[in-house]
Amino acid sequence: MDEFDVVIVGAGPVGLFLACELGLAGCAVLVLEREPEPHSRWRVEPLGMRGLSATSVAAFYHRGLLPPLMTASGVPDDLGVGADTDEPSLPRSAGHVAGMVLDPALIDLAALPFRLPSPASESMMTSLDAVETVLSERAAKLGVQVRRGVTVSAVTQDEASVVVEAGAGTYSARWVVGCDGGRSAVRGLVGFEFVGTEPQFTGYAMLATIADPEKLRPGINLTPTGMYITMRTPGHIGMNDFDGGAFDRTQELTREHLQAVLRRVSGTDVTLSDIQLASSFTDRAMQATTYRQGRVLLAGDAAHIHSPLGGQGLNLGLGDAMNLGWKLAATVHGSAPEGLLDSYTRERHPIGAGVLDWSRAQVAIMRPDPHSRAIQGMLRDLLGTRDGTTYGFEKLSGSSIRYDLGGEHPLVGRSVPDFLFEDGTRLGDLMQDGRGVALDFSDDRSLRDSAMLWESRIRYSAGTARNELGLRAVLVRPDGMVAWVADGDPDREAFELAAGRWFGSPASTAL
Repeated sequence: MDEFDVVIVGAGPVGLFLACELGLAGCAVLVLEREPEPHSRWRVEPLGMRGLSATSVAAFYHRGLLPPLMTASGVPDDLGVGADTDEPSLPRSAGHVAGMVLDPALIDLAALPFRLPSPASESMMTSLDAVETVLSERAAKLGVQVRRGVTVSAVTQDEASVVVEAGAGTYSARWVVGCDGGRSAVRGLVGFEFVGTEPQFTGYAMLATIADPEKLRPGINLTPTGMYITMRTPGHIGMNDFDGGAFDRTQELTREHLQAVLRRVSGTDVTLSDIQLASSFTDRAMQATTYRQGRVLLAGDAAHIHSPLGGQGLNLGLGDAMNLGWKLAATVHGSAPEGLLDSYTRERHPIGAGVLDWSRAQVAIMRPDPHSRAIQGMLRDLLGTRDGTTYGFEKLSGSSIRYDLGGEHPLVGRSVPDFLFEDGTRLGDLMQDGRGVALDFSDDRSLRDSAMLWESRIRYSAGTARNELGLRAVLVRPDGMVAWVADGDPDREAFELAAGRWFGSPASTAL
């Protein structure tokens, strides 16, 4: 029987990102994937296109993966607006809420006090294939094993280990993580409770030949009978049909059915000549009540599903992986303080619940009935204001995420700004090895001796930044979240308490 520190089920973006985090920390990792091949037409442009929020882009940036991802995605190298300046500038795009596009010129930067220019300050479009290719290459360099074409059939655990049966193989691990999607085998086999709300619509994505494309309006269209989107690629169409989710994936997607739905939601007599690819989905919103049962954890769609409105699913899953990776690695190596692994559910479950509610709210707004249309009008007016646009942007970019880490300073629990130091180094450059970072902007380097106690887990960096935001010292967790801040003379005792809370005893086994 093969033995590993961690077995991850699912080689999608979430499973691969988590594998890279664990591999970076020196864990022995196996990824099991049901699909025999990594590439398919569903994962490339146009149907495989996905939007990465600024926080997801930052996760790749913090691990040195942003340049290869930009290259693989065909994104120009000037993604970060004003990355070499001291002050932030407006983003190029702000996204949309329930089909209503936000105007980036209305974003109030003063309401985002901890936003600094960065190569990762913008959202970006990519494809699932590009993300998975970049992560697969990094995982291989880190010694992660990936076995494809195997289906998990059993998961059993005791106090010391977990045994996974997949295909003809049996694998033993100290921990197992299910990253195997909305119909997660791991979730079902282990018996996680999965609760939520039933669907309001059936959604469709298709690549078709349209005989008369001029009959369809470009962009996002809310109509009296539903919603449809025409993408930049000719024939790439998205539709929402508010049928209560009646037409699910068990039914065949014929040209006649897709044409009938498109005619109904568009209010036209448009004709589909041919269908190259098509899939359906719903807005069912469900979440595991806990992300951990014993030695088995869930991340990504295995832990939560919702409608794809607003493109939050991939970003939510990547956030799970970034949060879990360093905590699970510390647990494997015996350096984790008590309760560290349980903080994964405590921190990420509320974020997931919030995204599910954000999705439900957009579905309610988009319903084709007089009450929802009245709300659409009110919301459109609100989103046309500076406060409304800023609120929407914070939600879509991920900048509103804040974990309850107990600190009083408003930066504690938030994503760390990308400080630019006078020597040209950026904070992102210091995070690529997966350690935490202690930033000391004070003159007396007062934290150095304390930080050195955790040298294997915390990188100490002293120096002056171009914009220190009035701070004297900052402790950053490996996932890029701020754990402690000093805006006056740094208190060594307070720093050591924070470091011990997140990185364990200085005498713990090094990662």
